[in-house]
Amino acid sequence: MYVQPGYLLRRMHQIATATFSAVNSDCDITAVQFASLLAIRDKPGIDATRLAEAIRFDRTTIGHVIGRLEQKGLIVRTEGSLDKRTKELQITVKGSELLEEIGPRVQQVSDTVLAPLSEPEKSEFLRILRVLDNHASKVARSADTMDDG
Repeated sequence: MYVQPGYLLRRMHQIATATFSAVNSDCDITAVQFASLLAIRDKPGIDATRLAEAIRFDRTTIGHVIGRLEQKGLIVRTEGSLDKRTKELQITVKGSELLEEIGPRVQQVSDTVLAPLSEPEKSEFLRILRVLDNHASKVARSADTMDDG
């Protein structure tokens, strides 16, 4: 079996994404769209750049995600209050209702993905993932700072 961390993380991502899609097949929403909706709900008026940072998603493709959410009537884009060139994002009633509907299902996804682990193993696995995520975020911010120079 191939044991490189990148390969194993990619496989786990595939499984988590497929499980999310299966659990929410009746809702026509992806995991990235769900994360985006949560961030928009929690930070009303967030713009696309800040949204990409909040969910740690590629800035060049977040526009497609936003466009799909808007087409589905889950969010609206409005002219920025400080900068008219910036579009602020707001969740709609329909978007809020969808989050309420599928929010509890997310635990099903976690339960399925982590099913083979004991409770202590689950806690340790999640702790390690947070360490890796924090490190990756620091590296990305450092790279962004270097690009500005």
